Amino acid sequence: MALVLSLSISACSKNDDDNNVTDCELTTLISSEAYEDAPSDFLTINSLEINDNCLKINFSSGGCNGNTWEIKLIDSEEISESLPAQRNLRLSLKNEELCYAYVTKELTFDISNLRVNGNQVQLNITNFGGTILYEY
Repeated sequence: MALVLSLSISACSKNDDDNNVTDCELTTLISSEAYEDAPSDFLTINSLEINDNCLKINFSSGGCNGNTWEIKLIDSEEISESLPAQRNLRLSLKNEELCYAYVTKELTFDISNLRVNGNQVQLNITNFGGTILYEY
């Protein structure tokens, strides 16, 4: 519980001076290797929402309470040259919990490092089966 509390406290440090401090809980990893090789335990993405530079992902998976889950949002490093440009991402889950509960969590990821030329990029979330438009 102390870990969750410390994440929440550090997540409240929003700065409006546009110097890249956000109120997102986690960062987005850009790595083609991790995109291919990171764990892909079963999860269901229930919803996506963008607020400022944070992508809020609500997702569920089987487990005990989700406290031991390792979760990463990973970009493939590829940018499709279309209008708007597109990036491919996936939510990686490593889940070793052996319980029969169905746990739902909501996390926010800083997506400011996914910006491309222009003022928007389409984010294709492969294990969601949908897309979301990031405008900045």
